[in-house]
Order: sequence, then C-alpha cells, then structure tokens
Amino acid sequence: MRSLRHALLPLATTALLALAGAGPALAGPADSGSGPAAVPAGAATTASPTARLSNGTPVDSTAAAALSRYWTPERMSKAIPLNVKDAPQAVRGKAGPTGRPGSTSPARARSDAKRTLVNESAAVGKVYFTNPSNGLNYACSASALNSASKQMLITAGHCVHGGSGGTWMTNWVYVPRYRSGARPFGTYAAKQFRTFNSWISSSDLGRDVAMVTTWPLNGNKIVNVTGGHGLSWNYSRNQAMTVMGYPGNHDNGELQWACQGTTRGVSDGRIELQCDFGPGSSGGPWLREFNDANGLGNVNGAMSTISSGGWNRSSYFDDAVKGMFDAQGSVT
Repeated sequence: MRSLRHALLPLATTALLALAGAGPALAGPADSGSGPAAVPAGAATTASPTARLSNGTPVDSTAAAALSRYWTPERMSKAIPLNVKDAPQAVRGKAGPTGRPGSTSPARARSDAKRTLVNESAAVGKVYFTNPSNGLNYACSASALNSASKQMLITAGHCVHGGSGGTWMTNWVYVPRYRSGARPFGTYAAKQFRTFNSWISSSDLGRDVAMVTTWPLNGNKIVNVTGGHGLSWNYSRNQAMTVMGYPGNHDNGELQWACQGTTRGVSDGRIELQCDFGPGSSGGPWLREFNDANGLGNVNGAMSTISSGGWNRSSYFDDAVKGMFDAQGSVT
C-alpha cells in the first residue's frame, strides 16, 4: 500500500489521509537499476542562462523585488498548473547507475522558526512563471537544495524551459511553503537556470531536471531561511520515498501534499510511484530518508509526469545530475 498524506492540515486537525495503490502501472516491467547504463553522448551537458522578465530584461536585485509585486494573489490564483504528457518514447537514453551511490548533506534553517503544521516542509514550495510561447502564467513545484551557495532550488526541466520548440520561462519565482495564498517566507526570484541540453533540444523525459539559483531576499539566502535538502544519486530504483508538491487535483494546488511509498523502475530507465499527483506537482522533490521532524531529506527524483492509473514518474538521478549540482551549486 502506498499512502497519500494531506501535508497541510487545518490547525485543529492532525489526521492523515491515505489512498491505496490501484493496480499495476501500464509501463514496462520493473527495473532494479543494477549496473551502468549507456547514455547518449551529450545527454549530460547542460545550459545555464540568466533568468529574465517577460520583456527580456535580466533579473537583477531590483527586478527581483519587482517580481514579488508582479505576482499578486489574483495572478497566482489564475496561474495554470503545468503538466507534461507522459510519453515513454520521449526518453532518449536509459540512465542508470554510473558509479557508486552518493549523497550530499541537507541543511537546517539558521533560525529556530516553529513548524505549525504536521508533515509540512518549509524546504518545499510553489513556483510561478510566464511561458513566453503563449504569454500565459503557470505553476509548478520545487524545493530548496543545500549547496555551497545556499541559494539553489531543484525542479523539473519543463518548469524552466518549454523543451523542443520552446524557450526559457520568464518572471520566475519560488514561494517556500506556500499555503492558500500565504507566503510565510516571502517570494524568491530566479537568478540563473540550469537544465540538460537534451531536455531543451528534444524534451527528453529522461533528463527532465533543472536547478535554479535564486536571488537572496532582504539579504537572506533561501537555504539559510527554510533549510535545504541533500541530493542523492546512483541509488537503486527501488527506494522508500516521500514525494511532495502542489498537485492541482488536490485542494486546487493551494496546499502542500505528500505521498509515501517504494518506487520501482520503468522500462525506459525512469522511476515511478502511484501518487496520483496531477498538474502543478511538476518539479516537486522525491525524497530519500525524509525526516518528518525537520521536513528534510535527500532529493533522489523530481516530479516529471503522470501516466495512466495515477503513476507519477521522475528521471533517474545518476552522475549527470550530480554533475549539474556541481556546476550550479556554487553560483551566487
């Protein structure tokens, strides 16, 4: 049984919601992920442009402050939960362990802010941005990732770039522990994106991962404020995971939800868990070793798609994802 937990309960309530898994996935047979896998040349290369406003202006410290005002409650409420259709044939290469498993360390927030609700992570939040291809505003999920900069997030590639035929998203902001319009830690603007070239060029779902450096807010860096998760890579595809995010099919994406269970491999190399998290949960973290006491864990996946039967999928985290972390983690 896989449990689905409503992570933001009313203050007077501490009950957990649970849903049972409903039958086998329509994907191929489980893949244990043992042994290295061939990845096409160039699949691990990444691009890292400066974040911009919708008028093309680079986001500097002044523009970052303006973005907090741009994202009014009305604009946020009308943002469309973003979704990418699952398509196994869109995976360009079967990623797999390419070395020994490893993890970086999570970091607690420097402050001793009290957590008011059970099973809610301050290091998970909601993302808002504009797609220049159609001028519409969208919503995704993301989480803070501990690194040397203390300014980084991890999300899905499709939450920063439209993929083949698309472009980089604009007006991009992150609201940690968003809750029905409330922004308890403020609004953090993107400063620089990084995602895989194979996502940019061909919407490769095997590389639907992105990392984002944010501007400090009032001099405070995001990981120092909310804490930040660690990163895991090259682990077995069968892992106990806690998946978190803002699915639009639960509470209209206004509250943070969590799903727990053991992942399994997909024949194309990705991993999956039957959470039934719909549009808007894209980019939410898949966490190993989640600590419910502090809301932190090690990110070992990022929400990518949903297939028939409510099975959510993530890219497999290998050395290439660790390489992205190494390339972006010290950018300030």
